[in-house]
Amino acid sequence: MKSELSEEKKISSWLVFLLASACGLIVANLYYAQPLVGPISADTGISAGLSGLIVTMTQLGYAMGLLFLVPLSDLLENKRLVASILVVAILGLVLAPMATTSYLFFAATILIGLGSVAAQILVPFAAHLAPEKQRGRIVGNVMSGLLLGIMLARPVASIITGIWGWKSVFLISAVIIAMLIILLSFLLPKRKPQPQDNYQAIIKSLWHLFRTSSVLRRRALYQAALFGSYSLFWTVVPLWLSYHFHLTQNEIALFALAGVAGAIASPIAGRLADKGWARKLTGLAFIIAAASFALTYVLQSNQRISLIIFCAAAILLDMAVSGNLVLGQQAIYGLGDEIRGRVNGVFMAVFFAGGAIGSALGGWSYAQGSWKAASVIGFILPVIAFLYYLTERKVKA
Repeated sequence: MKSELSEEKKISSWLVFLLASACGLIVANLYYAQPLVGPISADTGISAGLSGLIVTMTQLGYAMGLLFLVPLSDLLENKRLVASILVVAILGLVLAPMATTSYLFFAATILIGLGSVAAQILVPFAAHLAPEKQRGRIVGNVMSGLLLGIMLARPVASIITGIWGWKSVFLISAVIIAMLIILLSFLLPKRKPQPQDNYQAIIKSLWHLFRTSSVLRRRALYQAALFGSYSLFWTVVPLWLSYHFHLTQNEIALFALAGVAGAIASPIAGRLADKGWARKLTGLAFIIAAASFALTYVLQSNQRISLIIFCAAAILLDMAVSGNLVLGQQAIYGLGDEIRGRVNGVFMAVFFAGGAIGSALGGWSYAQGSWKAASVIGFILPVIAFLYYLTERKVKA
């Protein structure tokens, strides 16, 4: 597999599995700290007022990487680029448990965020390897791995912390990422782009792409709305489960594990997108996401049944978000091989911004009016996206 890719594109099932696993293991680094804010703050001297920055700084590093590192995949040999960026992640993962001050820990989280964008080079890499007729299915399978990483990161971090402490979470991940670099270096084929622009021109082209490509713009904004509702849900629901349903931290972790079932939507959406169902499924995703919030008001008088319904709502919301993500990526990856890296960077940056806004709105609305206020905003976001979707012309998505 060390040789250059041949003209006829082929990708084996084991390579798809490797890419899916790699994406999941890499992107999980963004979410390990979320359930560990308490012990991390206590050990590093981070005040309660600044504890929210533990997650925010990671997101900041990730956003910077999406805009300034991911576009390099249209310029540099991809396998070497991925390995180099993952080294940055390892530096952050090693520095984080060694940090004795808030400044050092925040610096480590920025590095972790920067290094985690390697996953967003591997996803379009998979699209490049895939035959056009199978692109949706293959991207869907790879995205399943990435989404499993997101969904499993929180409960896994909680479990490991309970056994060995929070520092072990980062150190174990550093070892895993180091092993991953070795595997990818040996097993990934090379992909050397044939760039027509330099780095400066590529960065300048990002806004132009967003402004002029209706497919990219719509798909990014669609996913921003859905990921905003998703981030709001998972920011608020642990607080509501603890307050209203009196669940322990371990029980909340099990609830989060149930949401993993939503990842099954990714490969299904990819297969159906290959058959021309992308546009109809996009509208369905918005309806399911909005319905998942409305569902939480059914049979509230019975707490046991209400909790089961909340779990079903979490699965439905995860299915809508993960399925539509694959639909969006299948659409934007068809815009051209030569711009695939920067297109992916813009797409991810926009929808990631939507997630950050959703988290902020979730915390604010929950403080103002508990689950009722938060769920109203969570319902409105996909409804707005659906109204925007209705203005879309019937073109090939």
